[in-house]
Amino acid sequence: MKFVETPLKGAYVIELEPFEDHRGMFTRLFCKNEFKEIAHKKEIVQINHSLTKMKGSIRGMHFQIPPKSECKIIKCLQGSVLDVIIDLREGSRTFLNYHMEELSRENQKSIYVPEGFAHGFQTLTENSELIYFHTEYYDKEFEKAIRYNDPRIGIEWPLDATDISDKDKNHDLLDDKFTGLII
Repeated sequence: MKFVETPLKGAYVIELEPFEDHRGMFTRLFCKNEFKEIAHKKEIVQINHSLTKMKGSIRGMHFQIPPKSECKIIKCLQGSVLDVIIDLREGSRTFLNYHMEELSRENQKSIYVPEGFAHGFQTLTENSELIYFHTEYYDKEFEKAIRYNDPRIGIEWPLDATDISDKDKNHDLLDDKFTGLII
């Protein structure tokens, strides 16, 4: 497992090192000892799985606020997605900057999203499946989001959006009322 820091401090692309032979492939997705290299100490408490059927679909940009902030590890099991994270850590030199990373079954990459980041993705293929490891339980009371097309962030999605939930379409835009929600 190799950790490659992104331009957003504390966020990493994880390059897996699969073992392959005539039978197939084996790779480790998480190892507590190896994650010490990036100072990850929180316990994984929840694992989620998603399937997004339509190419061009967007999900996000979701996060939880304290005391339910969470780290996430995201891996694409099938298909391909453009995964996007936004730094919401007020005072960070990369505050409100974003990073995009293609995650696919083929490239076997994962992304480590630290506390204080929003997360979302756009599917680049049909039937894209993701698995998410979380360090905090989902809690609707502490769930927040930023609209996927917020002009203040300016995410350049590569495809026209084909499917977005009503909830994700109607998240707040960043403005003065959002200040109290930033981590």
